[in-house]
Amino acid sequence: MSWSKLKQQLESFRCPALDGRVEYRATSYRYLIDKPGICYIAVDKKNVLNMSDTTSTIRWYQSEQEIKNDPNIQVPINNEDIEAIRKDTKGTVPEDRLKVIARSRKISEYAKDILSAQASLSKSNFIVIANKFLTTSIEDSLESNDILLNILALVDRRVGKKRILNITEKMKLKHPIVQYFYELRRSTL
Repeated sequence: MSWSKLKQQLESFRCPALDGRVEYRATSYRYLIDKPGICYIAVDKKNVLNMSDTTSTIRWYQSEQEIKNDPNIQVPINNEDIEAIRKDTKGTVPEDRLKVIARSRKISEYAKDILSAQASLSKSNFIVIANKFLTTSIEDSLESNDILLNILALVDRRVGKKRILNITEKMKLKHPIVQYFYELRRSTL
């Protein structure tokens, strides 16, 4: 599917409150092989999420340590996580320390997920994900671990006020750019 048709279909699903605010843009250089195309999502005429085919990745954080030390990231820990640590350490670690170790492991996994998701954003990936979004249900797009699917679903008109308000807790565990689009959508309610 050509970019213009894809863009037209994506814009037809955009929430009416976000018309004119959220735009999908793409540039490419037809005759220059060494100049890759760039795709980005703009909010209020500002590029918020850039995706390019170059080898550089999008960096919202500089390193895994920054993600791990960010006080805004809250990762829930359940009893199963604590029991897994207890089993790994053969019960030799004090109870209060088990919670610290479990939280650290969960945040480390979360940080790795964020960094791997950032590394996969490119123009060609955007087109693939956008086509996937058009053929996937909204529920699957919201539940997905893919950043682009989440963003496209959040700006979709098929996601209503009740659903937006019900997914607040789930959005706290998502990538910061997904949280940004969630707050943008909540501001239109």
